[in-house]
Amino acid sequence: MQREAETMTIGGLAKVAGVNVETIRYYQRRGLLPEPERPYGSIWRYSKRDVERLTFIRTAQRLGFSLDEIAELLRLEDGAHCDEASALAERKLEDVREKLVGLQRIEHVLSDLVRACHEREGSVTCPLIASLHEGLAISDKQSNPTGS
Repeated sequence: MQREAETMTIGGLAKVAGVNVETIRYYQRRGLLPEPERPYGSIWRYSKRDVERLTFIRTAQRLGFSLDEIAELLRLEDGAHCDEASALAERKLEDVREKLVGLQRIEHVLSDLVRACHEREGSVTCPLIASLHEGLAISDKQSNPTGS
């Protein structure tokens, strides 16, 4: 059994990993973080390995991986499945690139609308508000990005 100094409570784990206790419990329910063995009449104790696993999960989340995708990466983490992990990362990269294209469209539309707002004269209806009422500003450009 690990020495007391090498283990921590769930609160200690949360503090070290920079997450909420409820986040840890949620990850345990999802099967992302194993529940430690509970010694009879005592409390659960977590180790450095649990901190490392939480770090893995949080880093993968920051890279845009969903919890389901993270579960798959954790399944592949033994190192023998690099091709599968790479394929998952390639799919995520494609998703990110698609989102960037969508965000660039939104940026362009918003930029045009802000410019139109600044250029308006008199008591003409605000172009931004009018476009939002029409519901055309982004949907037309997203469904037809070339404008043709």
